[in-house]
Amino acid sequence: MTTTSSTNRPSQPRRIFADYAATAPLRQEAIEAMEQAQHLLNPAGHYASGRAARAVLEEAREQVAELLGCDPVEVIFTGSGTEADNIAIQGLAFASRRLRGATAVVSSGIEHPAVLESVQWLTHLGFEHREWAVDQHGRVDTDTDLLDTDDVAVATCMWANNETGNLQPIEAITQRRAQHRRQGSSHAGTVPFHIDAVQAVGHVPVNFHALGVQTLAASAHKFGGPKSAGILLARRDAQIDSPLRGGGQERGLRSGTANPQAAAGVAAALAASYKTMEQDHARVTRLRDHVAQAARGIDDVRVWTQEPALPGHLHVSFPGAEGDSLIMLLDVAGVDASTGSACSSGVNRASHVLTAMGVPVDVARGALRITLGPGTTDEDARRIAGLLPEVVAQARAAGMAFGDKSTR
Repeated sequence: MTTTSSTNRPSQPRRIFADYAATAPLRQEAIEAMEQAQHLLNPAGHYASGRAARAVLEEAREQVAELLGCDPVEVIFTGSGTEADNIAIQGLAFASRRLRGATAVVSSGIEHPAVLESVQWLTHLGFEHREWAVDQHGRVDTDTDLLDTDDVAVATCMWANNETGNLQPIEAITQRRAQHRRQGSSHAGTVPFHIDAVQAVGHVPVNFHALGVQTLAASAHKFGGPKSAGILLARRDAQIDSPLRGGGQERGLRSGTANPQAAAGVAAALAASYKTMEQDHARVTRLRDHVAQAARGIDDVRVWTQEPALPGHLHVSFPGAEGDSLIMLLDVAGVDASTGSACSSGVNRASHVLTAMGVPVDVARGALRITLGPGTTDEDARRIAGLLPEVVAQARAAGMAFGDKSTR
């Protein structure tokens, strides 16, 4: 029998992770911070070990507050960005209905499911949904009059879209609200406003107090922190009737035994992201643009990522190809990427983000999302760029599968 030595096998190129919008690798700073905190016990305990755990928890809270431009008491540690969105949107809506009878919720069609489904749940509880219009790039109308009525219980808008990476005109929205407050308006300036900043925090500077909104949600694993750890920023004076009930931890907004290990990892990862944010932004933008150039050289490509956008995002569609085919072919070639939209029950569905932007369903189904991050190398970008033309050609040759044509 002839055997082949493993040393004679051709070496395989390392896999490329190009799905940073879904999750980022754990930063070394977060690993070290959590290792140092691994022995900590119950921060609510009235004894020495409890005080030690509480000290780490509060130190992390202070560090997050300093980085995000708020007071420590306004930092609420949650189990995820999704949980933070749910607490904020539902809690602000419940309080508005209780205090002033407001029952309308304003949001756009391009929001993350954490927001979309929170809003949908509120409609089951007697609230009315009013959709905030978006343009062809998925950006909301800053001149809308939707916020100018007393019956709005809460308005919400994401800062950066998880599929396209396009940034919303958050500053223009918050400036408009501030102008209404200065003019003594009882409408848009005082309507409770929530920002889903899950994709933005750790990638763009945030000053919560300067924004003038009531709440903001973030997720640690998007900037290299631990999974199942989120942040809710909630103003001191925000009226929030949290849907969670329990022991009253985290200002009574997020009951449950606090996790000092996760909090330490969150703070360490956030600090590390801020430390290298400017240089990471420039480098990752350059790599993203290299891949984008290759994508634009492919016939009939549609590019959905439009500046201003997050530096690592590239969201495109290749009509005639299934998104599932594209990501499977890339997977075989050693690249982890995504379509950007969810697949339900094995049926390829068009992205609700793209259809909200007016993109035809058959075009939206050919979407591919490539997202790069701090760990992406020049060679990674070159390999992805080199693979794209052949991958698209093979996916188009396979054709479009018969499936659910719905827009959600």
